[in-house]
Amino acid sequence: MSDNNTTGNKGEALAAGWLQQQGYAILEQNWRHKRCEVDIIATRQNRLHFVEVKTRTSTIFGLPEESINRTKMNCLKQAALAYQAQNNTWVLLQFDVLSINLHAGKPDEYFLIEDVFF
Repeated sequence: MSDNNTTGNKGEALAAGWLQQQGYAILEQNWRHKRCEVDIIATRQNRLHFVEVKTRTSTIFGLPEESINRTKMNCLKQAALAYQAQNNTWVLLQFDVLSINLHAGKPDEYFLIEDVFF
């Protein structure tokens, strides 16, 4: 497994725990539809959240959230539509980005961007 995959997997595990601490209930992790994947599907306050998690150990190549492009967001949208079709009781949907910066010897930083519009 590459360092990027290891960092990503660690970030997704940390993200799930952090979101639960913030009052979210995790429904799915790494949910797939065709070639698209949703890192975390969660609920809070009667709203279904599709969360893209980006994790970095350095900001040399920019902040984690800056690496999300239009293609990734379109894929996330397709997967969300498929999930909603299978779970059609959900009316309120929201797309969020959780950015995590991991620091050796320092507390990790979490930055939640809610209700991303694309």
